[in-house]
Amino acid sequence: MKVILLCDVKGTGKKNEILNVSDGFARNYLFPRKWAMEATPGAVKEIERKHALEAKQEQERREAAMEKAAALRGKVIHITAKGGEKGRLYGSITSQEIAEALKAQHGIEIDKRKIECEPIRHAGDMEISVWIYSGITTPMTVHVEAVAK
Repeated sequence: MKVILLCDVKGTGKKNEILNVSDGFARNYLFPRKWAMEATPGAVKEIERKHALEAKQEQERREAAMEKAAALRGKVIHITAKGGEKGRLYGSITSQEIAEALKAQHGIEIDKRKIECEPIRHAGDMEISVWIYSGITTPMTVHVEAVAK
C-alpha cells in the first residue's frame, strides 16, 4: 500500500515521503497514530506542489545569501582597543565586538555565532570567516588598532 508519511517515523522514513508499506503495517500502526495517510492522486500532487515550493524558497534564500556574501567580500572592519607596548591588547576582541562593529560601519547585521575567529589579542590585521548560509562563507579582514591609555 502506498502511504504519505505525516511525520518522521524512525526506521521507516521522513515527513512527506511517499512509501510502499505492507497493508497491515499501514492499517494497524501508521493510520491509527495519524503518522501516515493513504497516497491518493490528489494527495500526491499536493506533496509534489509543496516540494516545488520548498525548492523555490530554498533557491531564493541561497541567492539572498550569495548577494550578502558579495556585499561583505573585501570589506575591512576597523576596531580600536586599549593596548600596551608592542601592540598587545588589554583583553581581547571577541566575535561579539566584531559583529557590532560590522553593523555600525557597514550596516550589515550578522549574528556573532556566525563569525569564525579566535579572540584577537594583538593589534594589526587578521583574517576572519563569516558564515552566511549553508555552504556559503566569506572572508573578511579585521584591522585592530591599539590605543595607549
